[in-house]
Amino acid sequence: MADRDALPLPQEVRARLAELELELSEGDITQKGYEKRRCKLLQTYLPRYTGQERQDHRSPITPSPSRYHRRRSAGSRDERYRSDVHSEAVQAALLRQRERRLAVPMPSKRRSLVVQNSMDAYTPPDTSSGSEAEGSLRGSHGSGSAEEWISRALHSSSSSSTSSSSAHSSGSANAARLAELITHSHTGTTHSQFESSYLNVISRKKIYSVKFCVFNGTLFVLDSLGCVPVSSRVSAKIQQLVDTLKRPKRPPLREFFVDDFEELLEVTQPDPSVPRPEGAETNVVSGENLGVVSNWPPSLEAGLQRWGNIAPKAPCLTCLDTTGKPLYTLTYGKLWSRSLKLAYSILNKLGSKHEPLVRAGDRVALVFPNNDPVGFMVAFYGCLLAEVVPVPVEVPLSKKDSGSQQIGFLLGSCGVAVALTSDACHKGLPKSTSGDTLQLKGWPKLLWVVTESKHLCKPPRDWYPHIKDANNETAYIEYKTCKDGSVLGVTVTRIAMLTHCQAFSFRCTNVLYDFGISVMNMMHVISVPYALMKVNPLSWIQKICQYKGSVSSCDAFLNVFQTKGLRTEVICPCASSPECMTLAIRRPTEDGCKGPGRGVLSLTGLSHGVIRVDSEEKLSVLTLHDVGSLMPGALVCVVRSEGVPQLCRADEIGEVCVCSVATGTSYYGLTGMTKNTFEVYPVNSSGVLVCEYAFVRSGLLGFVGGGGYVFITGKADGLMVVGGRRHNADDIIATALAVEPMKFVYRGRIAVFSITVLHDERIVVIAEQRPEATEEESFQWMSRVLQAIDGIHQVGVYCLALVPSNMLPKTPLGGIHLSETRQLFLEGSLHPCSVLMCPHTCVTNLPKPRQKQPEVGPASVMVGNLVSGKRIAQASGRDLGSMEDNDQFIFLSEVLQWRAQTTPDHVLYTLLNSRGGVATSVTCLQLHKRGEKIAALLAERGQLQDGDHVALVYPPGIDLIAAFYGCLYAGCVPITVRPPHPQNISTTLPTVKMIVEVSRSVCVMTSQAICKLLRSKEASAAVDFRTWPPVLDTDDLPKKRCPLLCKTSDPDSLAYLDFSVSTTGMLAGVKMSHSSVSVLCRSVKLQCELYPSREVAVCLDPYCGLGFVLWCLCSVYSGHQSILIAPCDLEVNAALWLSAVSQFKVRDTFCSYSVMELCTRGLGGQTDSLKSRGVDLSRVRTCVVVAEERPRLSLSLSFSKLFKDLGLHPRAVSTAFGCRVNMAICLQGTSGPDPTTVYVDMRALRHDRVRLVERGSPHSLSLMESGKILPGVRIIIANPETKGPVGDSHLGEIWVQSTQNASGYFSVYGDENLQSDHFSARLSFGDTHTIWARTGYLGFLRRTELTDASGERHDALYVVGALDEAMELRGMRYHPIDIETSVCRTHKSIAECAVFTWTNLLVVVVELGGSEHEALDLVPLVTNVVLEEHYLIVGVVVVVDTGVIPINSRGEKQRMHLRDGFLADQLDPIYVAYNM
Repeated sequence: MADRDALPLPQEVRARLAELELELSEGDITQKGYEKRRCKLLQTYLPRYTGQERQDHRSPITPSPSRYHRRRSAGSRDERYRSDVHSEAVQAALLRQRERRLAVPMPSKRRSLVVQNSMDAYTPPDTSSGSEAEGSLRGSHGSGSAEEWISRALHSSSSSSTSSSSAHSSGSANAARLAELITHSHTGTTHSQFESSYLNVISRKKIYSVKFCVFNGTLFVLDSLGCVPVSSRVSAKIQQLVDTLKRPKRPPLREFFVDDFEELLEVTQPDPSVPRPEGAETNVVSGENLGVVSNWPPSLEAGLQRWGNIAPKAPCLTCLDTTGKPLYTLTYGKLWSRSLKLAYSILNKLGSKHEPLVRAGDRVALVFPNNDPVGFMVAFYGCLLAEVVPVPVEVPLSKKDSGSQQIGFLLGSCGVAVALTSDACHKGLPKSTSGDTLQLKGWPKLLWVVTESKHLCKPPRDWYPHIKDANNETAYIEYKTCKDGSVLGVTVTRIAMLTHCQAFSFRCTNVLYDFGISVMNMMHVISVPYALMKVNPLSWIQKICQYKGSVSSCDAFLNVFQTKGLRTEVICPCASSPECMTLAIRRPTEDGCKGPGRGVLSLTGLSHGVIRVDSEEKLSVLTLHDVGSLMPGALVCVVRSEGVPQLCRADEIGEVCVCSVATGTSYYGLTGMTKNTFEVYPVNSSGVLVCEYAFVRSGLLGFVGGGGYVFITGKADGLMVVGGRRHNADDIIATALAVEPMKFVYRGRIAVFSITVLHDERIVVIAEQRPEATEEESFQWMSRVLQAIDGIHQVGVYCLALVPSNMLPKTPLGGIHLSETRQLFLEGSLHPCSVLMCPHTCVTNLPKPRQKQPEVGPASVMVGNLVSGKRIAQASGRDLGSMEDNDQFIFLSEVLQWRAQTTPDHVLYTLLNSRGGVATSVTCLQLHKRGEKIAALLAERGQLQDGDHVALVYPPGIDLIAAFYGCLYAGCVPITVRPPHPQNISTTLPTVKMIVEVSRSVCVMTSQAICKLLRSKEASAAVDFRTWPPVLDTDDLPKKRCPLLCKTSDPDSLAYLDFSVSTTGMLAGVKMSHSSVSVLCRSVKLQCELYPSREVAVCLDPYCGLGFVLWCLCSVYSGHQSILIAPCDLEVNAALWLSAVSQFKVRDTFCSYSVMELCTRGLGGQTDSLKSRGVDLSRVRTCVVVAEERPRLSLSLSFSKLFKDLGLHPRAVSTAFGCRVNMAICLQGTSGPDPTTVYVDMRALRHDRVRLVERGSPHSLSLMESGKILPGVRIIIANPETKGPVGDSHLGEIWVQSTQNASGYFSVYGDENLQSDHFSARLSFGDTHTIWARTGYLGFLRRTELTDASGERHDALYVVGALDEAMELRGMRYHPIDIETSVCRTHKSIAECAVFTWTNLLVVVVELGGSEHEALDLVPLVTNVVLEEHYLIVGVVVVVDTGVIPINSRGEKQRMHLRDGFLADQLDPIYVAYNM
């Protein structure tokens, strides 16, 4: 740069030097090429650059012997007609990655999965600085390379392990506190000059708290204590994940959408710099005329008859054994006689004389192993002589041989009933106990015929086959495996078979090809078995030298054997396919003649389907050799592979089509596919036919160069179109092989294919890992492969996986069965040992991110009851109606006293034990007297005053109810608390202690058993008993009753506190006044028609919410009998609840989703047993599920369908909805219309819009109504940000107004802002005077066509999800349950799933229900389904054991607790994958 500025260079030279520097920085040219071109430009201006010029010329695609001898790639592919991507280019591409930091973090594995030391605690050093706009990983640069930081990690593993425990303990203590900081720092922030956020940097051993800030586009890493810039090695992994996701930078949209919204994927705009074909239109190219030789036989059968009679002892075929020694030599006489014998047996000895099993023209399967060419050759010509059509297939002996079912389908479609095989093969087929051959899976029923001479009959002397001249009858059917794994049968006629042999003989004299050419020309074939090739790859070369034969193979081994005397001109590669047979072959040339053609093509141009000649100094180039000239008598043209078969231009890649007699004629039985492949009529750019004859698509991609040389760039089946660019799987394999393959993976065991994800193809690379390779080494190799493919092909790899050796499905010849591998990958049955997903670099067509308007926009126009042209989403329940006898009492304590006087012997509660028997029951008088004694206990021993708080720590039962009313009698405020679990006291007891402290309880009442538990050593280790307030044992109550019951006069005074942990992990207590309790009980009574004559079964947790109301309050208020069933007893007896409902003939029952799930899973196969035991659910009128979440429609339908045989009506199952601010907002009840279900567009729901769609529509989401609105309850849907009312076509927060609302939060800190925002909210416009309570749940209202009891149209409320759990990603609102539902459907081993966000990354935690070797199968499946259905990229996939995801007593997932456990590294995951 300095010398360029010092010289008086012209402007165009300076511009050219700048372009060269840009090409060098981007890796388009090597350092050597840059220096050459720079010297050429500056040689006129700098004297030191004078000298002999080295011209940088481009090589034309013409035969050039000198260029043919230039450097060749060290690695080779299996394709005969292809050359390698230069390994030097791959190494150069990897070398330039030293200027980049490693963009892929190391995944984490459990110790049980790997034996080697894990590297997940190490990340590459991060010394880069960049703005947030540089969010792409591909554009980040650093000073350290992958090799440097990995080697340092390996050398420092011993030292770092000693300090991991201390770092873990210090980081875990701050994880919960930092989790909230992370959440607030990534929600609602704007792009400013200075922004700061906290990151919890997690590894498997260490937790780090790192603070970083962005100032003027520069990233500084700050110490969390001193705010001093530090060099953090651990922050790189998380920083790379954070930088990958770009924040929305689109202009904000209107708050209300008035037009029909249609979500569109990002469409790649056409790039004007993309190379396009510019050459002239090509024409049809013809091969040389096929000469006629007088002594050629009229058919192959005639040729076999001639040589079998004239030269019976001439050798025809020599078969070698596995040691390389000649095993058997088949002469032409033996071939003729054995073929005659087999033909006679086929026609005359199968079936009866009058009804032969095989007739002329029937299809017969040839099932021979590849090491028995003699038997196959005899069977083939025997079928030709018998005029039956052979269908050669491989032997399905091994279970690992894939695709045999598809082959069986082909045999069935061909009507094959007879299979010819050898004696050894027949013995290896699976047999039954009686010795008969079992029918193979997917195969038709076959008669197996052994073709050895001892099993055949000798034909009579007067029997001779009818040998005809070659005609258009089918000679044989060759099967072909397509890209999707399906098998097609290509029919070849007798005239096509003969013409092919003639053209080959005319083209290449004395070159061995197949059995047809050898019989036609009386040649000697040496067959080298595949088993010998695996042991000694040089065996076939040795046989060439021994038998002095000629060579027909690829040119990749020329460098190795050129010193052994192998000449360049004898290499004769050819191109062929099942459809067109042989397309072209290179003819052996005489000494002094020109050599083969060779061209250096740009891979970038090839990816766009155009031909651009380039220089070898570039990295992204492909050296290509021709496959020779056309076959004699053939016409060839190159057409576009898709759409109308239009001729390509001269510099355009297309599919090669052939018009010749020597081609296949059809796909057997598939007329439509035959027309598209075998009846192609090319047209020019004007749409005019260029030839009157039909062409055949060869399935090969390429072009015709100068001199009529054919160049093949790949196969159509191996083509992958990613982002509009075409890449060949063979090129990807060649690049991967050049990255030190022999150390980590097996060279020939790499599979590359594409899968369709989000409307585009994604590249997947699967390789077999060597057993001696460690996980760190394999991960390093995988990251280098990603870099090499990105540098050479400019395409990202979606998934790179390594599997153990010999685990990929094999073809009969030992290769990889590509379609089966792809199918196993998509099914999650591949069981890899390492997986690396890179969706952030591959998926570029995500929908545009959106940003909502923070304030009310101009589109929010309210006129009357309309908002933006839509009806305001508001509804209300019916009026509470007239008062009844017990309605005159406001306080529940007075209701109980009144019932004890009027109906003392009426049974209020009946508690069942785990066996279904009655544990205890209590009448109105008994409950009243027990409450009086408890009130006396509180007054005497507790010395409590009016308004003191008392914690009730009881198991579910009558004691809890009696203690509650005893507190009311004493004027105290009860708080029901779930007792600690005896088996897990260390974690559950601190929660009890926290609720006691937060609720300011001055006393704890409990049973004698729990009191002993609190005093035990295990409990004292968790919480010191001396720190508890006074603990009262209610098992020993005083004999005397309380002298004076408390008379509360203020209806608004506090009745009890309701404490619970929300799904977001927040412990909150709400205050319930006496008037709210009375109205709530009356509303439930009217909705469910509860009267003293009713019996209701309750299987709920009695500690909070509507479950507490139904367990403790409603029976006293309404007088009905409650059958109480503890949900924990269902773990012992799953049929307890349903048996009790049937036994007591209950019409109304309440349960939770956890209870319903226990019954569905535990009683799935016991419905017949329950029916035989007399369980009858036909009397059930309502079965209400109490929940604070979206109704689980699938679980409800499964429950209804499962127990339909027991008489349960589907309409009886419904749901109720309540929350913290109102315990019961909706409840189905006994009257009114049935619950409704609607289907909404999930994509519109992400934008807070509700669009109804038909059932089964794409992206449809089924939602069930959350019950009928209770009497006295009024609901409106409001925008949670603007607090304005919304229309009924929008999603918003559910606001409720009712006298049964809770009074507010009970908090030690007294957060008044939260109190007023949740319980005293007002609309920003419209009805601004009404005070509402915000539920914190999103939903919408829909006016249905049904009518309620009053005759008016019914308004249905649909709950979508919690507002606090909704995730704002890419400017859209996502609900965790939707993503979790999609993930749970992907694999049978996923038991449960939970999602949450972490620093703008989506984290998916799945519980593995299968074995641990299936853990890595889930990573690609989870990533795929979230991309497909939700247009989101999963940042982290965590696979854990079953039971790790926490749930509350109602069966709701505690996602925030799970998030805290993930940040604190407490999940003990099986595998953690970081998707880059």
